Amino acid sequence: MKASLLFALLVGLAGASLVPSAAAQAPTEAPNRFAAQPTPAERFEIKGMLVERHGSGPRPLVLVPGLSSGGWVWGQMVRDFAPGHTIYVVTLPGFDGRPAVDGDPFDAAKGALAELIASRKLSKPVVIGHSLGATLALALAQDLPQQVGGVVAIDGLPVFPRTEDMPPEQRAAMAEGTRKQMLAVTGPAFVAQQHQYMRAIGMVDIGKADDAARLTARSDPAAVAAWVGAVLARDLRPGLANLKAPVLVLVPYYAPDAVVLNNITIADKLAYYRELMSGTPRLEVEAIDKARHFAMVDQPEAVADAVRRFLKHL
Repeated sequence: MKASLLFALLVGLAGASLVPSAAAQAPTEAPNRFAAQPTPAERFEIKGMLVERHGSGPRPLVLVPGLSSGGWVWGQMVRDFAPGHTIYVVTLPGFDGRPAVDGDPFDAAKGALAELIASRKLSKPVVIGHSLGATLALALAQDLPQQVGGVVAIDGLPVFPRTEDMPPEQRAAMAEGTRKQMLAVTGPAFVAQQHQYMRAIGMVDIGKADDAARLTARSDPAAVAAWVGAVLARDLRPGLANLKAPVLVLVPYYAPDAVVLNNITIADKLAYYRELMSGTPRLEVEAIDKARHFAMVDQPEAVADAVRRFLKHL
């Protein structure tokens, strides 16, 4: 299997030479499809991380978005699950117009999530993460094996795809090199990159992709670069065997993209994700068909149904 589209875009399109193309430009401004969001019952901050609480049900869910994203990516999931759950939707520092924090953003966010669980006395919360949010959820469950009740990873893994065989020294150098390369992408080039990314692998619906890109472009480019470097530098696989919480990995698959991924099939992709999650004691891996990276946007009903089945058996 060739390198993932995500990896290709992060590395290949991150350079300062990126030139905005016609396809990458935002179309004439129109009402954003993600503008109408559920109103939270409470909004507060923990160590620079925005937290919005919805619902008041007995089971707590913590929703963690991915790179450059805000809580708006979880709008439909909040509507689906708030009636029976207490949901904490977070926006990570540096994303969606939030100020960045000093130091390693991954460790800072993991600490903020741990403080959320402790300060709110959450009992066995299920942490649902997308992309790097899923990697954070796995790291949190490794650090807090008795506190985290479950993990749902939507197209997120313990190690960045196609870097799993890198020795530690090479991984560190690659991560730092990518971070520095991405630092050069600012201003209009950063906006163009967001549109190109969303249209190429983010979402099937181009209109939604453009609307999402308008919002992700509000993120701090330096913070985005720091986050990419932090995720690329990590390999959480050695700690998977120590996980106590059950884990559900949702794997999006969009057949028209297979041609640039060596004609990968659903079965191939599921097998690859299972391989990267090898050693996880309580693991489920499930495909979400007709979806790109933002599976919960492309196929909200399929994702919600998979999460419901997972929660039912906890």
